[in-house]
Amino acid sequence: MRIFIVLLSLFILISPLYAQDDESDDWLFFFEELFIFEETFSFDPNPEDVDEETPPDEEIFLSEETPPSEEIPPGEEILPAEEPFEEPQPSLTDEDSPLEPQPNLTTDEGSSLAEDTFMDDDAFFFEAPPLIFEVPTFETRSFDAIFPDFSQIQRMTAMSDQGLRHYFLKDEPATLIPNPDLEIDLLGSVMKKKPSHLIEALAVVPYNEKEFDLLDIYNALGRIENIKDHPAYMNGNELYIFTESTRIEGARNRRAIPDPAPTVTLPFSQTMYLRLKEINFGNLFIRADVSISMYGITYSMTNFTDVRYYLVPVMKAERFTTIIYLEPVKEGILIYSITGFYLPGFIADKVNLTPNINRRIAIFISWITDGLSQQVSTAAE
Repeated sequence: MRIFIVLLSLFILISPLYAQDDESDDWLFFFEELFIFEETFSFDPNPEDVDEETPPDEEIFLSEETPPSEEIPPGEEILPAEEPFEEPQPSLTDEDSPLEPQPNLTTDEGSSLAEDTFMDDDAFFFEAPPLIFEVPTFETRSFDAIFPDFSQIQRMTAMSDQGLRHYFLKDEPATLIPNPDLEIDLLGSVMKKKPSHLIEALAVVPYNEKEFDLLDIYNALGRIENIKDHPAYMNGNELYIFTESTRIEGARNRRAIPDPAPTVTLPFSQTMYLRLKEINFGNLFIRADVSISMYGITYSMTNFTDVRYYLVPVMKAERFTTIIYLEPVKEGILIYSITGFYLPGFIADKVNLTPNINRRIAIFISWITDGLSQQVSTAAE
């Protein structure tokens, strides 16, 4: 076979010498001699030596089952023998026939897919059903579902303007415990900071003109500049404890920045930095972490610098934490918070910070409530 290929190459090289009309007889004679020479050296190889001496590319050519005229080019697959046509199943109608042409299916160039696509007898088209994504819905929970063990007096107090407050030390039990199955464990998160004093608070802000959702709550929490506008009350008198309240760029760059405009989408989580200037402790630098769950929003505030009382350091960084959980319930907006802070014994004996912090918690609740009412005014406009 190799000899034949070499001779064929020589023929191509010398063929111009035989291209003249007057030499056509010589050209025919050369071609006849070439085929006689090829038949003389053609022979059938020993079947036992085919695997050893025959290159892989020549196996198909020498096979008796595949004649040379049907040699398969490299890279192409051998198509199976064509199966006889089967009649459509009785369950298929004329409209659902798998072999029905699809006139509306065209390629980008405008040609029909039926013209450009090879189909055998068993091929068929099918139309996949549309994918439908549904947003999971859930029923708004009630106050009793979150705090099932409350007495009637506790329930009424939580829904009043006063709300529920409870002050206790680290070794004493909390009294405002939500349903453990709901996994609203603010106390466990606060106790990780190892506080010495704790305050828990609970209030329900009733709906007024509309029912609030998580987006309303998130936008209300974003009005940091409004914290300074809410007073505390002492002996029946108003006392503005925070004289300034603003966002800052970060823990190191403490340049004041304005509050962003209300948003129309909820983030999964967010961290912001605040500076609250108050009459006793001066500048308080707070890191606020917001996280969104299916039912509510958790707002955690922690001091990332020391707290000073008239220039005297009274609380180290990361030792004051307030976690506020807010959820729209059937009765209104549930505001549940736990505050923990650590004071050394010699300072706690001389300075009673519990009433001061309690008043500040009241300011935060008032700030959130007022922010929700502003959401109603914005929606009305």
